[in-house]
Amino acid sequence: MIAPPRRILTIAVISLSAALVAATLLVTPASAHNVLVASTPESGETLAELPPRFSVTTNDAMLVVPGSQGFVLQIRDAAGTYYGDGCVEVADSTMSAVAAVGAPGEYTMLWQAVSSDGHSIDGEVPFTWAPEADVDADAGSPTPPVCGQAASPTPSPTASATPAPAEPTAEAEPASGIDLATVLWIAGALLALGIAAAVAIAIAGRRKA
Repeated sequence: MIAPPRRILTIAVISLSAALVAATLLVTPASAHNVLVASTPESGETLAELPPRFSVTTNDAMLVVPGSQGFVLQIRDAAGTYYGDGCVEVADSTMSAVAAVGAPGEYTMLWQAVSSDGHSIDGEVPFTWAPEADVDADAGSPTPPVCGQAASPTPSPTASATPAPAEPTAEAEPASGIDLATVLWIAGALLALGIAAAVAIAIAGRRKA
């Protein structure tokens, strides 16, 4: 027994709508960027003593691609001087670097990482360095440090030097697979085709009647 045209139309619309919703739910989590959930130091924190390492933690594991320069963790003071050795370690959802600062004052931790979806994410964490006692200050460098290379000392106020621009970091290749926009476009096209077919069947049924 052949179902009435109206029932065919209703079944087609419901089925294709369910497929569209399922495609959205399946693809959206995989396409979401990682977000910052914790850091050492915390944003706006005043440090009286240095932790062993500065770190950034996101809500999901970071994507480590061999040869990629997408992971950066830099410490910069208000004068634009950089501190640290430029080496970054990534473990699951956390990236970290050896803690290093100069004289007491305002600092910013600049970070960049590769999200689980393959896209680059970044941010800034401001903090204050206010040790309770005299401590040795790192000399710093006028340019961002590069892991494995000796940092250039910060020039004295009387010296004339033009810092070289930092090399841009390479963004990792996006993770393979169909993105959300493509899936939604295909699902929408299938929905439109299904509705058109159901309407055609309904019209044909009415003509026969």
